[in-house]
Amino acid sequence: MILGHIGVRAGSKGLPGKNMKLLLGKPLLQWSLDQLLEHPLIDAVVVSTDGADMLKFATDRGAIDIGLRPDELANDTASKWDVWRHALSAVEEVTGKSVSVFVDVDATAPLRQSVDITKAIELFQAEKPDMVMTCAIADRNPYFNLMEADETGALHVSKPLPGNVVARQQAPVVYEHAASTYVLDPAYLRRGTFLYDGRVIPCVVPSDRAHDIDAIEDFEYAEWRLSRQMSESKK
Repeated sequence: MILGHIGVRAGSKGLPGKNMKLLLGKPLLQWSLDQLLEHPLIDAVVVSTDGADMLKFATDRGAIDIGLRPDELANDTASKWDVWRHALSAVEEVTGKSVSVFVDVDATAPLRQSVDITKAIELFQAEKPDMVMTCAIADRNPYFNLMEADETGALHVSKPLPGNVVARQQAPVVYEHAASTYVLDPAYLRRGTFLYDGRVIPCVVPSDRAHDIDAIEDFEYAEWRLSRQMSESKK
């Protein structure tokens, strides 16, 4: 069973109530939930939450009901990893089925496209790593234009190379963590304790689809971007 997972908390300091805030007439959560429910490679979907309204919203649409997450996983210091492990165990217990692939998508990444999920799953199946995670090519590069101050306050390139990097094209490629899609081997999730405990490989997505909503400005940008996409698709 390929399991699709979304983790959403009722609380949010950056944008209170963001997961159920209407984005072009649909709660933010629904954009990702529909994407998983409609995806041809996803066999089942679960939403891990501490919000009764979000749990009902998800289960009414066909998500597996695992109840509300434990209190220790319902605060802003709870790790994504522990939430994933709890959801994996709860789903297998409720359904009596083994999960072969665990796919997590963030509700705060509504600009993700279905093809991004497909690409990440297919890369996981082809390369067989411990985990695939979506990334974007970083705009800033520690070999070229990211700097640190030394003990005297003088600036230096964060990761200097012999001969110095004088053009961006000479710098090694670095990735920005796009909090969008993760595809994991359940065995890795059970034995690991952190995202990078094993062999984790990137699935590169366009930077304009790697946008994460944390504040009202992010929400407004996503609203504008989705409106534009929908308008262009009608032409």
